[in-house]
Amino acid sequence: MPDHLSATFAALADPTRRAILARLALGETSVTELAEPFEMSMPAISKHLKVLEHAGLISRGREAQWRPCRLEAAPLKDIAGWVDYYRRFWEESFDRLDDYLRKLQATAPKPQEKKNARKHR
Repeated sequence: MPDHLSATFAALADPTRRAILARLALGETSVTELAEPFEMSMPAISKHLKVLEHAGLISRGREAQWRPCRLEAAPLKDIAGWVDYYRRFWEESFDRLDDYLRKLQATAPKPQEKKNARKHR
């Protein structure tokens, strides 16, 4: 069984599942309503929902004939934390590059100095 992060990334890899999550971010809704914008069968939608449910991204209930789906955002928080670590890595790398470029600019001769150096040859 893959770790939770892998299951979440695998679930998010499909554009249909991302669209389903975007719809559920607006509030819980039925499977039928979730399926409306997609040109696929109910069994295909059900498979997508099972992947999302397995990843912990959605939960499904049962209220009489209505089967509501709702977004479960905790796995997305885990993804955000993982991405944030690498965002900090890149920001620190870019900060070091900025420092290095500033040092280069500070020690490089100015365009006017280059002209004067040519005149004195």
